[in-house]
Amino acid sequence: MDKIQLLYVENVITRKKRGGHQKLSFFMLVENISYDKEVDVVWAGEDGVWQTLPVQYHSKLGSGKEYWHALTKFHLSSDKSLPGNIQFGLRYQALGKEYWDNNQGLNYSSVADSGIKVAHNIPVLNIGFTDRLRDDQKYVPITVAVDQSLDAEKVTIHWTTDNWKHAHKTPCYFKANYWDKELPGTARNPNQYGSQVWKGWLKIRDAFRVQYYISCESKGQILWDNNYGHNYSISHEALKILILNLHCYQEDNQDYKFSQIAKAINELDVDIVCLQEVAELWNNGEGDWDSNSAKIINDLLETPYHIYTDWAHLGFDRYREGVAILSKYSLSEQESRYVSDSHDPYGIHSRKVVMAQINIPHMGLINVFSAHLSWWEDGFQQQFNRLCEWAESKQSALVKGTLLCGDFNIAAGSSGYSLVVDSHQYEDQYLAANSPAVFEKIFKVNDPYWQQYLVDDYRIDFIFMDKSSELGVTSGTVLFTGQDYGRVSDHCGYFMTFEPKESKASGDIACDWISQGG
Repeated sequence: MDKIQLLYVENVITRKKRGGHQKLSFFMLVENISYDKEVDVVWAGEDGVWQTLPVQYHSKLGSGKEYWHALTKFHLSSDKSLPGNIQFGLRYQALGKEYWDNNQGLNYSSVADSGIKVAHNIPVLNIGFTDRLRDDQKYVPITVAVDQSLDAEKVTIHWTTDNWKHAHKTPCYFKANYWDKELPGTARNPNQYGSQVWKGWLKIRDAFRVQYYISCESKGQILWDNNYGHNYSISHEALKILILNLHCYQEDNQDYKFSQIAKAINELDVDIVCLQEVAELWNNGEGDWDSNSAKIINDLLETPYHIYTDWAHLGFDRYREGVAILSKYSLSEQESRYVSDSHDPYGIHSRKVVMAQINIPHMGLINVFSAHLSWWEDGFQQQFNRLCEWAESKQSALVKGTLLCGDFNIAAGSSGYSLVVDSHQYEDQYLAANSPAVFEKIFKVNDPYWQQYLVDDYRIDFIFMDKSSELGVTSGTVLFTGQDYGRVSDHCGYFMTFEPKESKASGDIACDWISQGG
């Protein structure tokens, strides 16, 4: 394909009591040649005035391609008419170059209230789709544009909620009054461009993800829309977890850095935050809640989270130092325990961990532990073993995942890390997300020379997940660097996402024979 390609344009006028409205929608395929790019629709209505409409990113298509979408609406008034018939082209600017899809210099056109016009003679096309499910969504509407000349006999959605372990078929239906029911509008079905609109509904109940493709039976042949061999996928948001050591009030510009942490949580829409070196003023051992750093960050959020925190020892001679969990979702259970031999509040190696059980929508119960353990020579082994025993005692058939999060004070590849590897129970999720081949050699194959793969890995902050968990990591990113929100601590943060394993999209087509379709 060219760098940018129109897939379809929608031009619909609705007539309501308060007057007419016109909706223009453009959907296109863009080659991802640069992160920094600008896409727009250059168009004109019947008044002949050319305008620029910005285009927004929609979703990813495999590696190297993206869907982009633009939508604009107009209201008929006494001093402003509707655009009516339009002509337009698509413009894509990146890397100092400009690319066009303008129908080979002739411009595209779309007649007012014509409905859908599919470009490039695509015979069967999924239209109006999204890649995200709403929290309470139980049904997924699928709308398909079919070339009228096919004389389609049957349009079927083939779909799964468990990565094709089980497959379902749902029929689509053709209704001549489609536009009247949807808007209402007066566009015809099929229209003057020969586009028929068929529609079906998938009953997904509480599924996390749905994958699907579309078949159209016509004149003894079957045509396919399988999203260019990738299948379509729609899912709920992944579980987002952030871990960060706050450095116990030792930072310059501390208030600003707290605000940057809150900004990141807001902008990234983090679900669970595990914090270490959480501090509040000592106050003769009584503490001072208003100065608690986890509370301050929580109060800065657009909507405060559920918070659970506890302290373990005196830090830097003036703070109660501990750990915390912040959660967008309510905590169904919470607990704190010492995992160290020492419980001395004046001893730096008195280490306490907090735990919360959280019910994540569409995933189930997970157990999350926020930990700050001692160095290897100062008791890590005993502390980690106690933590594992505690985590094991909280397991049940209802628990879908157990995550040990925080500052473990063991470098990747060290003796302490070896203890984790040799336990054959907990696995390094950042490594799994970013270096799957190395992760496989260390945690699956047990390569005797695995430590050589981590010689340049200086992490001491981890999310270790129980290998029996029903979650799978989908991404891992280093946060709070000079490239994002700036340094806020003497530690970087780690931001990771998780999805149910059975729903993770494989990226493969459902059956080999689907690949013969477009």
